[in-house]
Amino acid sequence: MLTQEWKRLKSGTDIRGVAVETPGSEVTLTDDVVARIACGFAKWLSAKKQKNVTELKISIGHDSRISADRVREAAANSLYDMGVTVFDCMLSSTPAMFMTTVELGCDGAIEITASHHPFDRNGLKFFTREGGLDSQDISDILLYAQENDFNLDECGVIVGAAYMSIYCKRLREMICREINDENDYEQPLKGLKIVVDAGNGAGGFYATEVLEPLGADITGSLYLEPDGYFPNHIPNPENKVAMRSIVKATLDNGADLGIIFDTDVDRAGCVDKNGKEINRNALVALASVIALENNAGGTIVTDSITSSGLKEFIEKDLGGKHHRFKRGYRKVINESLRLNAEGINSPLAIETSGHAAFRDNYFLDDGAYLITKIVIKTALMVKQGKTVGDLISTLRQPLENTEVRMNILAPDFAEYGNMVIEKLKEYAQQRGLPLAPENYEGVRIETQGGWMLLRLSVHDPIMPLNIESDYKGGVKELAAELYEFIKDFDGVDSSALKAMISE
Repeated sequence: MLTQEWKRLKSGTDIRGVAVETPGSEVTLTDDVVARIACGFAKWLSAKKQKNVTELKISIGHDSRISADRVREAAANSLYDMGVTVFDCMLSSTPAMFMTTVELGCDGAIEITASHHPFDRNGLKFFTREGGLDSQDISDILLYAQENDFNLDECGVIVGAAYMSIYCKRLREMICREINDENDYEQPLKGLKIVVDAGNGAGGFYATEVLEPLGADITGSLYLEPDGYFPNHIPNPENKVAMRSIVKATLDNGADLGIIFDTDVDRAGCVDKNGKEINRNALVALASVIALENNAGGTIVTDSITSSGLKEFIEKDLGGKHHRFKRGYRKVINESLRLNAEGINSPLAIETSGHAAFRDNYFLDDGAYLITKIVIKTALMVKQGKTVGDLISTLRQPLENTEVRMNILAPDFAEYGNMVIEKLKEYAQQRGLPLAPENYEGVRIETQGGWMLLRLSVHDPIMPLNIESDYKGGVKELAAELYEFIKDFDGVDSSALKAMISE
């Protein structure tokens, strides 16, 4: 059984911790801890692949964090001591690391990243040829690390592997092939202006190694240089400051498209020529347009907080089916995999956070692949005198929306949170509040002109409350209804909800 020391490093399907000492926080991802986790992955992978550890090939890459070199060295050296052949890919995106299992024949891959978290954090994401790992896999790896029963008397090999150049070439070829410009096949983006905001993460390559060689004008692109302190803004398409940055760059430069990535490029968002943000529900809608083009009637799997307007758009405008599932990108991907295994056509699994996994790309949540599909669409739409935003012009967006996160104070937060959710179901039935007919997470109440969802956080002792309304004041009305229910639960801090209602 995992001790608290090791359990605290688990973050759903990733491992995360403090990698740089700052006032008030101690380093939890020490060299020893990282080494033991890497060895744990090798031992887990050996059992899964039924190979001796010394026969394994494992790739390692990292994003732009200031602790990346230290963490990479600790992981690579420990694998070397186990006899593993290590492919050192240096600065890489998370999706590229998965692709090393496809194109370099690696048995497993590690990306050193903590996504959009602050500069002092870091972590490890793991892949096999079958995709990312599940929660239980991470627990198993941490248990191996905790037991620390490794043979470190072998000598492996560490070789440099400039895989990102191969990855970029694959994306360029995809754009050339899909646009198929009869006048200039090799530079199909000539005449297009596209700006990229990489937020000083690992995504700057997309502007200089994918777009520019194909003829795009990338003038006005921002923060392409890696800087692990993230001095300009958090690399995160869900961050309001980051989105304002790319909107401004798009409008200031008269660009046909603006692109923003998160730190390790497994998520993305974009902006159309008119400065209209395409993220969250709008991004899901645009990805659905693309996914359903050759999959009539296909099922789009999303997380639980997507809007009612999105469901209408997918089912009425696109003729597809919307399967609203649970939060957590691995849960969404696994559900789409399950549907396909049962013979149900599901070409896309996508979270509102920007994790988008297409079936035609190994169900890999790859921000650069998603954006590449959008770039192709943009080029084709511009030829028709239209913008990519025109593809989702009928998407009904809510007038108001908010998220309130309430801390669970009870020691066993999962048990307490689930109890609150069961009580809310009873409360809703007593009050005549309509529950969503298909709901897989928490309690979703759908009224005429709005909805709210109370659920448990995937990782933390928090109950997020999401609310949307089609009319002014509707969010506060629904919030007030929920507050009347939850105010008497001493194990939930509802002060933020009360404050929001009082504003």
